[in-house]
Amino acid sequence: MDLVVGVDAGGTSTRAVVATVDGRIVGRGSGGAGNPLTAGPAAAASSLADALRAALHGVPAERVVRGVLGVAGTSALTAGGGSAYGKVWTRLGLTCPRVVVGDAVTAFAAGSPAPGGIVLIAGTGAIAAEVSGTSVVRTVDGNGWLLGDLGSGRWIGLAALRCAVRQWSSPFAASIASRAGVTSADALIRWAQRLPFAEIDALAPLVCSLARAGDPLAGSITSAAARELIRSLDELPRDGPVVLAGGLLAADTPVHDGVRSVLDSRGVPCTRSRDPAAAAAWLAARDLGPLAAEELHAVLLR
Repeated sequence: MDLVVGVDAGGTSTRAVVATVDGRIVGRGSGGAGNPLTAGPAAAASSLADALRAALHGVPAERVVRGVLGVAGTSALTAGGGSAYGKVWTRLGLTCPRVVVGDAVTAFAAGSPAPGGIVLIAGTGAIAAEVSGTSVVRTVDGNGWLLGDLGSGRWIGLAALRCAVRQWSSPFAASIASRAGVTSADALIRWAQRLPFAEIDALAPLVCSLARAGDPLAGSITSAAARELIRSLDELPRDGPVVLAGGLLAADTPVHDGVRSVLDSRGVPCTRSRDPAAAAAWLAARDLGPLAAEELHAVLLR
């Protein structure tokens, strides 16, 4: 049976799925950071190669008839970085067409088979996007940590550092300082000014855990993150379902709870994004196999 490839290439990792056109997953693989804007086109292409090579292990590449790649930072590819992806495709023996879409498209498809709607993503960064088919029609935020990404994991990490230095005698500050490996507010300031982004991002799960445990300062930060995300969402028209995606919204976190509570109170239907790589495979296969698109979606993303 013919096969398809689906790829989710994000800022932290790259995941690939190989599936039959009737929805049976026959291979999975993963690689490193896949955003060509932040990792660079060459490094992102190398991550893609690692993920695809693992997913295609034992699978004849000539059986693959289509690929869909959901990529964060697609502007880097349209600016000339796409040739590195083409070389990966060739080296792995793939001769089929490949379609590159924004990661917002695959994140939405991972939560709904609807032809369009809204996806709200909060992971390391944050963005709200209106999706129609395989296109992103309009976005709000996604402007990076310096100018936006309000409510994101990095936003939470930075908010936690600001809160800790202002409330130094609090148990919350002690938890943040311990994670950073410092013993004074001045040392925490120096640590933060070096901008160790991976460590700052890693504060978000700690803040969520402290909020779950009832820490009032952590709770105020996660509540504020939820409000910022709702504010971004409210700038987009409501037409179709809302899909919640990214580590802060697709998982059980206080941020998800805050956003979901607001949407439920408004009667807005929403679902969680599940497996964007499988969703990319669904986009590739939905008009090729024996199953209707919605049925295939249920099989691939069960």
